[in-house]
Amino acid sequence: MLTLADRLDRVLPQTQCRQCGFNGCRPYAEAMAAGSAGPDHCPPGGDSGARALAALLRVDPLPYDRSRGLHKPALPVVIVEADCIGCTKCIQACPVDAIIGAAKQMHVVIEPLCTGCELCIPACPVDCIEIVASR
Repeated sequence: MLTLADRLDRVLPQTQCRQCGFNGCRPYAEAMAAGSAGPDHCPPGGDSGARALAALLRVDPLPYDRSRGLHKPALPVVIVEADCIGCTKCIQACPVDAIIGAAKQMHVVIEPLCTGCELCIPACPVDCIEIVASR
């Protein structure tokens, strides 16, 4: 039988972006189930996600908290090969292991695994990571 945290986690977009203030979707789901977080913290889920979470929690729905970020489609990123210096900072920043490579070697994003969280972008010291316009 699924716990409340399990059900909440299934509704979340699994971007692992941390915009909710937690270290990923599962910790946020657990906090909601424990009553220590509200259903309005997830920008990737948007207003519809906040409504779905509120329904599971049996609380009044609220629009998502826009101070946490914008609701936008999750687009994958690419690494510009010619500019990559192989520092591995993007690999360390990726919460879903969607970037592969080795130190001092060019890295690559495994597009089907990329959730579009964009956490790798500020980690890159040479700005060689770009958002893909569309899937």
